[in-house]
Amino acid sequence: MSKMKFQLNYEGVGELMRSDAMISVLESYADGIAARAGNGYDVHIGPRRANVSVRTATAEAAQDNLDNNTLLKAVRG
Repeated sequence: MSKMKFQLNYEGVGELMRSDAMISVLESYADGIAARAGNGYDVHIGPRRANVSVRTATAEAAQDNLDNNTLLKAVRG
């Protein structure tokens, strides 16, 4: 078995992480998590790079997340 050398193309990775396609994929995952979590959870999209987060939008959702680990359970599916 021969040894292969892998060299990461950092410019290509940067383009990928800023692409609309990557943002849409991540947004679809985040939308599913927010939907499983229930009311009071919002999806936020990062400004420069493809990153998304699901956050509590209301005090009730924040308390629900503290009491029940709602977001963690929603990520697990």
